[in-house]
Amino acid sequence: MADRLVGVVLAAGAGSRFGGPKALARDDAGAWLPRACDLLSGAGCATVIAVLGAGAEDARHLLPPGAHPIVADAWANGIGTSLRAAILAARSLHADAVLVTLVDLPALEAEAVARVAARWTGDTSVLARAVDDGTPGHPVLIGAAHLERLLATVGGRRGAAHYLEAHHAEEVDCTGLGAATDVDEA
Repeated sequence: MADRLVGVVLAAGAGSRFGGPKALARDDAGAWLPRACDLLSGAGCATVIAVLGAGAEDARHLLPPGAHPIVADAWANGIGTSLRAAILAARSLHADAVLVTLVDLPALEAEAVARVAARWTGDTSVLARAVDDGTPGHPVLIGAAHLERLLATVGGRRGAAHYLEAHHAEEVDCTGLGAATDVDEA
């Protein structure tokens, strides 16, 4: 399918510093996992994939209609393993671009997601990321032209930060929109 933007929520970690799987976390505004999925679909993602690991069976029940769970079998090895699973899934869907966010950004606002998603114009060489006052954050937009090369560099605890920096990802100003404030402690 042409112009297929696939959304990805990375939600596999055990949340050891947090006190439990962040895929199961909730706050006064509700569960984080469906909120993250809804942000991506609201930004125009044709399909939304949630990469699960710790607490996967319980997390499946939190997914909104239309969101697709995949389990990163080696999720305990780190975020790079989850990202690898996401890239493989996106490639199997023939994604033209992937919009990636983290489940542990409960303050992430729809405006930040929309700003990064707006960089998707059909150019599969696109590479962009949200920044909050110069601090790199999420979401990250990765065109299909990068997926194979990125796949060769991620794994274990190594995510995409090095690739984004080396390939001069466009910085999208999302200051004050929760793009770089992940939750590590209760």
